Amino acid sequence: MSSSIDAVRILVPAGMLGAGFAPATVDRGIALGADVIAVDGGSTDSGPFYLGSGTAKTSAAAVARDLRILLRASSRAGIPLIVGSCGTSGTDSGVDWVARIVAGILDEERLGLTVATIYSEQDTAFLLDRLESRAIHPLAPANPLDAATLRDCRHIVGMMGHEPIEEALRGGADVVLAGRATDTAVAAAYPLMKGMPPGPTWHAAKIVECGGQCTTNPRAGGVFAVVDRDGFTIEPLDPDAACTPLSVAAHMLYETVDPFRMREPAGELDVAGASYTALDHRRVRVEGSLFHPAEQHTIKLEGARLVGHETMSFTAIRDDHILANIEEWAAFLRKILTERVADTLGLDATEYDFDIRLYGHNAVLEDLDPADRPPREVGVMLLVRAPAQATATAVAKIANPLMLHLPLPDMPYLPSLAFATSPAETERGPVYEFALQHVVDTDSPTSMFRTVFRKGSPA
Repeated sequence: MSSSIDAVRILVPAGMLGAGFAPATVDRGIALGADVIAVDGGSTDSGPFYLGSGTAKTSAAAVARDLRILLRASSRAGIPLIVGSCGTSGTDSGVDWVARIVAGILDEERLGLTVATIYSEQDTAFLLDRLESRAIHPLAPANPLDAATLRDCRHIVGMMGHEPIEEALRGGADVVLAGRATDTAVAAAYPLMKGMPPGPTWHAAKIVECGGQCTTNPRAGGVFAVVDRDGFTIEPLDPDAACTPLSVAAHMLYETVDPFRMREPAGELDVAGASYTALDHRRVRVEGSLFHPAEQHTIKLEGARLVGHETMSFTAIRDDHILANIEEWAAFLRKILTERVADTLGLDATEYDFDIRLYGHNAVLEDLDPADRPPREVGVMLLVRAPAQATATAVAKIANPLMLHLPLPDMPYLPSLAFATSPAETERGPVYEFALQHVVDTDSPTSMFRTVFRKGSPA
């Protein structure tokens, strides 16, 4: 779309809706002339549970607090508000959850805004048809997809690009609540609609996706980007924070396979020739970004399937002898627990599973960071997984006396360890895993998504 507009100003208040931000920073962005407010509402960062269960990571109170500020600012300035990946994972239930919060605020504040909800959850029958047509392809290192995996997934979402969001804006939406979307699409949609070149637009969208993470003070909240015909300029919304060429360029390292290239549904961002220049002590100018359109538009699929139910126990060790031989003790615990479960419950290794994590020793990096001295204390997390919650808890209960008093074979005394909670067993409920790392060839960029408009009442 050709346009006489020379630049588009994007206000990103935070890296995620519900994370919180200072209202004054939004006021500052509006004063700077923001044309659009864009914020991400979710991610896969927190694991597959939220997609599998169709629930949100964030609290309704935190999301409502942020939305109230943003809806007021959007209405006052007469500019659109775009939220992507609603409800953490972008399921239909997540979109509806955020839409109900928005509807309540609009009624309370008497704001006559038109809301578009974009649904990204995919029908299994449709995907099975695409699979049969050989239109679904694996992304490395995934294997080719099979029908059983699709059927096993509790929820499957398609990760939209900017096009469904742009279509909603063109349809008259003041507020766009999108299902699963690329983090960048949320910020790129409006400037692309207004005719800004794709290279600077997608690069700016990538840099602002996590709010203040591209600044010298990531806790400060949001950022403000101005995209024009030749590049973009970025600055923090907090006047006490700063963007530097290093802090801006470094964000291309975040969640990318290649720090110079990033794939979107419509093509590939190429920043190999980009330059980063400090305009002053807190603003950075970026030029030279390119975007290469793809021959085939694709949509990435995300799906989560149920893999069992989990029970957790946690105990702490301060015994010097055990700490000096902590890996031997963990192996001994595994051996004794396996034997007792078989003897007491009659279960073999195919009917349940458990993991022992040694916090303070190697729970995070395991053998990648070998310890050079005994730890002062170790927290032992036992995670038991089984098809039924009762089975997982029964195994954890058998582990209870072992995690309280298990000595090494050479110890002449019974140690006392320390459970963190009473009861020691905590039922964590259903456990999910990501099952899809695949893309679908699309007939059009919007064909896999459904948009519903809700006209706002007069203020």
